[in-house]
Amino acid sequence: MRKKVILICSECLSRNYTTTKKEEDRTSRIELRKFCPHCGKYTIHKESK
Repeated sequence: MRKKVILICSECLSRNYTTTKKEEDRTSRIELRKFCPHCGKYTIHKESK
């Protein structure tokens, strides 16, 4: 089973992306380098709580 998670920009804290991850990976948080349309550049996006 996969769980839906929201990714938040680390600089402007806007919620830009949604993705899924495995239910077994509850301890680790996803960190991806994605484009933030609010900042206008590529930043690290972290999984929200």
